[in-house]
Amino acid sequence: MYRIGIDLGGTNIAVGVVDTQHRIISRCSASTLAHRGAGEVIADICRTVETSLHQAGLSLADCDSIGIGTPGTCDSECGVVVRAYNLNWFDVPVCKLLEDRFGIPVHLSNDANCAALAETLAGAAVGHRNVVLVTLGTGVGGGIIIDGKIYAGMRSAGAELGHTLLMLDGEPCTCGRRGCWEAYASATALCRQALDAAKKNPFSALAQLRSESITGKAVFDAAAAGDSAACAVIDRYCQYIAAGLTDLVNALAPELILLGGGICRQGDRILVPIRAYVASHCFGRRQGAMPMIAAAQLGNDAGIIGASAL
Repeated sequence: MYRIGIDLGGTNIAVGVVDTQHRIISRCSASTLAHRGAGEVIADICRTVETSLHQAGLSLADCDSIGIGTPGTCDSECGVVVRAYNLNWFDVPVCKLLEDRFGIPVHLSNDANCAALAETLAGAAVGHRNVVLVTLGTGVGGGIIIDGKIYAGMRSAGAELGHTLLMLDGEPCTCGRRGCWEAYASATALCRQALDAAKKNPFSALAQLRSESITGKAVFDAAAAGDSAACAVIDRYCQYIAAGLTDLVNALAPELILLGGGICRQGDRILVPIRAYVASHCFGRRQGAMPMIAAAQLGNDAGIIGASAL
């Protein structure tokens, strides 16, 4: 039997048919166009599911279940997307709507939870039972796996790792609070930090870039070329990431922490200083419960694989 995984994002709907070895055997995608409203988006999800099945040469009779990962806060038990701001979805009973259409069980979780689950089943965390995935992108997301299962918390609202506090009365965060980890460790925050450095260092390579050209990759490229201002930004940025990870180590003592998102393509440039900081600052230091820290492996496949396994 097969399972269907749906990775619903603010920009794209990605659907895949997944086998019992967690391999994607067919996939299809469509633009989300969330401004149209939940009804039309769900209609497109249904069409994309049907196309994926057709491409695989399968029918619904060959499938056990459907899983869907969405941004925002989900009530997994009730199958409701409670609030997903980038979709403009509030209290959408997505599981019931899909079950009514397809007639097989549908399961729901947050997209970062799905990615964390996928890594334990088919990615960098295979063989580990207690894992934290931190995604560094527009924001900072997270998924927590405890004893091999997603930790969702009350009303499935847990693991909002980016909205733990890094600095009291610090930078404003999109959630309305100030000083959240996301406001310092996201890719968005890195670009803001680089813009600030460009203003303070008018002869740096960063200052020669147009503001719209300052991306995370551009900052790392400038640092790799030896620009001192860019190097200082990257070094501080790695400290911001590592400080938040240290709190996770002290609170959860996971076996493994995985970092996901485009920033993690930088490999050892961020992993080496982050590992050193956490080892020097976590409770007990290197003699304490120091986990392995590595990059996630599955990339864009993680959402589909994890959702299919719900």
